[in-house]
Amino acid sequence: MSRKPEVRGRPGPGPQGRRPRLRGRAARLARMLPTGRAQAARTPFVLLVVLLLGGGLIGLLVLNSALSEGAFQLDDLQRETKNLTDEEQALQRDIDAYSAPDALQRRARELGMVPGGDPAFLGPGGEVKGVPGAATAARAPLVLAPEALATATVPPPGSAPSPASVVPTPAPTPSASTSNPGR
Repeated sequence: MSRKPEVRGRPGPGPQGRRPRLRGRAARLARMLPTGRAQAARTPFVLLVVLLLGGGLIGLLVLNSALSEGAFQLDDLQRETKNLTDEEQALQRDIDAYSAPDALQRRARELGMVPGGDPAFLGPGGEVKGVPGAATAARAPLVLAPEALATATVPPPGSAPSPASVVPTPAPTPSASTSNPGR
């Protein structure tokens, strides 16, 4: 079916390294194959492709390293943010404990402060409403903090308190004003 190419001259390569001459289709195909000169022209192209691929790989390596370093920094910053948030919440709990009414009252008593007496109010016309009262330490109710309640000793039931340990408290005096002191 296929024809062998016709060869002019001697069959096969000669001692001088010449190629046999081809005709027809074989000649057209032979022209498509690279010759020695084409091989030399490919070398710069192959080097260019290798350099581009090598440069791309090195670039990817550098980019990957930079992204990894950024991820480590992000992780450190998130950990630091969590620690600072925990510290902020602990400080906020301390502030809330110090600003609770019973804690404020206990600290005021430690400083020697007593609740104020009955207030008096001034009306828009300048008239005084209510009878002002003096602040006395005996009128203030004692409020213990939860930690003080836990450490307080309670006498066993059935034992009577000794007369020396009982402190008399004066009975509250009725005032002319029906206002609620301190509120």
